[in-house]
Amino acid sequence: MKFSEMPYQRVNLEEAEKRFTDIIERQKQAGSGEEQFALHQEYYKLMDEIGTYGTLAMIRHDIDTTDEFYEKEQEYYDEISPILDKYKVAYQKVLFESPHRAYMEEKIGPVTFKSMELSFKAFDEKLIPLMQEENALVTRYGKLIATAEIPFEGEVYNLSLLRKFATARDRDTRRRAWKALSDYFLSVTGEIDEIYDKLVKNRTEQARMLGYENFVELGYYRMNRNSYGKEEVENFRRQVKEYFVPFASRIHSQRQERIGVEKLSYVDNDVFFKEGNPAPIGNPEEILAAGQKMYAELSPETKEFFDFMQENGLFDVLGRKTKRQGGYMTYLPLFKSPFIFANFNGTSSDVDVITHECGHAFQGYVMREEEIQEFADITMGTAEIHSMSMEYFTYGWMGDFFGDRKEDYLKMHLEDSSAFVPYGCMVDEFQHIMYENPELTPKERKEVWKKLEAEYRPHLDYEGDPFFGEGGWWQRQAHIFQSPFYYIDYCLATICAMQFKMKMDEDYGKAWESYLKLCRLSARKFYVPMLQEVGLRSPFEDGCIREIVEHFEQKL
Repeated sequence: MKFSEMPYQRVNLEEAEKRFTDIIERQKQAGSGEEQFALHQEYYKLMDEIGTYGTLAMIRHDIDTTDEFYEKEQEYYDEISPILDKYKVAYQKVLFESPHRAYMEEKIGPVTFKSMELSFKAFDEKLIPLMQEENALVTRYGKLIATAEIPFEGEVYNLSLLRKFATARDRDTRRRAWKALSDYFLSVTGEIDEIYDKLVKNRTEQARMLGYENFVELGYYRMNRNSYGKEEVENFRRQVKEYFVPFASRIHSQRQERIGVEKLSYVDNDVFFKEGNPAPIGNPEEILAAGQKMYAELSPETKEFFDFMQENGLFDVLGRKTKRQGGYMTYLPLFKSPFIFANFNGTSSDVDVITHECGHAFQGYVMREEEIQEFADITMGTAEIHSMSMEYFTYGWMGDFFGDRKEDYLKMHLEDSSAFVPYGCMVDEFQHIMYENPELTPKERKEVWKKLEAEYRPHLDYEGDPFFGEGGWWQRQAHIFQSPFYYIDYCLATICAMQFKMKMDEDYGKAWESYLKLCRLSARKFYVPMLQEVGLRSPFEDGCIREIVEHFEQKL
C-alpha cells in the first residue's frame, strides 16, 4: 500500500489496556508452550497496531512539525507510550517466569529473554510521570530545531537547507553561513540549555528511583545493551584515542593542504576539495532513479526491495522549512513496509540517504516476513552495521550519482568515515560525563565539550566564534537529547563496515553473501557471536582498531 493511502487511527488507550490485560491473564493460564506461543502471536498483532499507528503519527508530524493535528497526536503518544510500556513489561514478566519458558525460549530465542531481563531493569510504573515529561522535552527540542528560521543572503533557511552554503566551495560563503548558524544557536542556546538541564535531571531522577547511582546504568539498559557494558565502551574509546585520533589528524593535515588553507577552521570542517565537494549531478527524482538502477544491478534482493519502496511511495526526502531535520528509517508493521525520512539539500548527503538509510530499510525488508518478530528487534549497534556497510557496497555505482567526480566522492567518503570515529566517541564520552555529573551548570557542560574537542579534534580552530568556540557544538547533535548513549553504536558499526570494505576488496561476491547473512541473522544471536558467524572481529577486541587504521592509512 502506498504511504499516502495508509489509514491512520489513534490508538485508544482504554481499549489497548483491556487487550493487554486479557492477553496477560490468558498467558498466565496457558497449559502448554504451544498454547503460550499461539497467544504470543495475538500479542504480535496488538503490538503491530500500536506500533504502526504511533509511527504513522510520528512520521506525519516530522514531515510538517507545524501540522496541528499530528502535533497533538505526537503529544498524545508522548503521554501514553510510558503507560503502554507498563503493560509490555507486565506481559514480558509472564513469559519470563512461565513454567513453559524452555519452550518459548527455544521458539523466540535466548536473546529475547535477555532483552526482557534488561527491560525489567529499565522500567517501573512509578517512573511514568517522569517518562512523560522526558518525552515532552525531547519533542520540544525536536520542534525547536525543526522550525529554525535562519536569515541568509536575503532568504530564510532551516538547518538542513543551510548546509549547502556551509559546505560551499567559496570560503567566504561558508564563513557567512556558519556565522548565520552561530547567530541562530546563540539566540536559542539558553532554551536548549534549559531543555537539556531538565532532561539530565529527569533521567537522573528516574535512575535513582530504580536504585542506580546515576543514569548511565539505566541508559545502557534502555539501549538494550545485552552484550557489552561501560567497561568495554571505555576500552574502545581508549583505543580510538590511541590509534584513530592520530590517523584522523593526518587526514585533516592532508585535507588542509588539498583545500589550500593555512589552518583548518571550523568553516572548513566538512570541505574536502579546493574546487568544492562533489555534489549529485541530478535532481531528487533523478537521484532516486539512479538508486533504483543501482539496486537492480547490485542483487535480486536489493532490486525487489527498492522497487517496493518506489512503487509504494515510501520515501519522503525533499527538504522543507517546517520539516524535522535529519534522516531516519522506520518500519510500519501492519503494512510490512520500511519508510525513509530525509532532507535532500543538494549535497552529497542526498546520496548517503540512498545508501545509508537504504541499508537500514533493506534489512527491515529482508525480515518483513519473519514469523518471530523478536528476531527483527535488533540493537542499534547491529542496525548501524547494515546501513554503514551498504555505503561501501554501493561504491561501484557512485559514477551514476557524481559523474566524473566519482573518485573524489569515494576519497571524501573514506576520509569522512575515518574522521567520524573520534567525533562519535567524543559525543559518547561527553554523555557519560554529563550523567555522571548531573549537577554541572550549562557553562560547565560547554567547558567539558571544549576539553573533549581538544582531545578528539585537535585540528579544529573556531576562530573565537561566540557559540561554537565556547563549546556549543553539541547542542546541534540531536542524539544527545533524543537517544542518550546511542551515538557510540555508529562508531562500533563503522569498524564493522570497514571490515566489510576490506573483505569486498578481496572478493566482493563473498563479502555480499556475508552481509546478506548478517541481515538475516538479525537478532537471532548476541552481538559478538553474530559478528563471528559472518567473519567480522569484534570492535572491542584489542588489536582490531589498530589493524583497521593500518589498512585504511595505506588506502588514503
